[in-house]
Amino acid sequence: MKFCSIICEYNPFHNGHLYQLQEAKRRSGADALLCMMSGNFVQRGEAAVLNKFTRAKHAVQAGADIVVELPTVFATSNAELFAKGAISILSAIPCVSSLCFGAENAGGNSFLHAADLLNHEPKTVSERLKANVASGMSYAKARANAWEGLLSTDLLCSPNNILGLEYTRAILEKNAAIEILPMERIGSGYNDERLQENYSSATAIRASIQRGVSCAQNLPDFVQADLPSRLEDTLDILEKYAVLSRSAEEIATTCDCTEGLENALKKAALLPQTLAETLTSARYTTSRIRRIALQNLLQIEEKLVKESLQAPLYLRILAIRKERSDLLSALSSSSLPILIRANDKDSLTGVAKKVYERDAFAEKVYDLLYPESCDKNVFL
Repeated sequence: MKFCSIICEYNPFHNGHLYQLQEAKRRSGADALLCMMSGNFVQRGEAAVLNKFTRAKHAVQAGADIVVELPTVFATSNAELFAKGAISILSAIPCVSSLCFGAENAGGNSFLHAADLLNHEPKTVSERLKANVASGMSYAKARANAWEGLLSTDLLCSPNNILGLEYTRAILEKNAAIEILPMERIGSGYNDERLQENYSSATAIRASIQRGVSCAQNLPDFVQADLPSRLEDTLDILEKYAVLSRSAEEIATTCDCTEGLENALKKAALLPQTLAETLTSARYTTSRIRRIALQNLLQIEEKLVKESLQAPLYLRILAIRKERSDLLSALSSSSLPILIRANDKDSLTGVAKKVYERDAFAEKVYDLLYPESCDKNVFL
């Protein structure tokens, strides 16, 4: 049996995602579609607009066969760690033969060539990158500048391309037998907040929900029916509390919290603006500040994230198509334990147990933000 995999957030699931699922099934010729989806918190350092089980249900209703959770330690990390974490789990499943991902540029050979170069970075590029970061550039801009003339700027600067490159790099590093299937995005760009007729970005859809504006034309009916009428963002209050309650030394153990950012967070927590509003700059992107604040709240330390990349974890099933129970047998060919029932977690030890505990804690925090949320596995 062959699985085509998709690493996703579905925050929320929209028409572009539906198109990708359909095309992934057609282009891969796989026997099943496996989605590895972020849980209740996502890579931008935000809470998902719907809980993970509802979003997993939507994926299955749209055509996915099974949805597995991407552990919170990876789902809330930067692009490199997000991708490495997802690929480390997918590569442990022998039946995963391909990975389909959205991209601004859809040439598979371009991704393979660029990923190979990035994995063997020349010394001159490394030195230029280091100097660029020291001058105050954000990491993304510093890297694009350092590789100028050697790699396409589009591949290094466009959001989906960046993730696609990190997926490809991780696959090459793992020497995994996973074919990449880049698929060009349709409709609006990743960060475009303007609603389009049928294919708007998740960013635009979330902004519309925040404003109380209908975006029904961009969503399958079953997603629209589950959406809240408005989004109430209270995450920053919890994050400020966590910053104030933890020591600067504890905050500094969080991924990407460098150059004294822990002290800046302490000061920013006392101001009326959000942490991201206060600390975003040319050097520190909004997403980076949000991720640091979120991982500090969830008590996810860089040490645990890096240990998780080297340790066998687990496959936590969020949703599965009822008639595809055979997929559980296929997944059992992996060395990773499968978690379906609540007591399945009792078999976990070591790093895997610590990672699961962060998932469980994240669920409790999400329930504080959205007490009406109802989490449960979904068999459709």
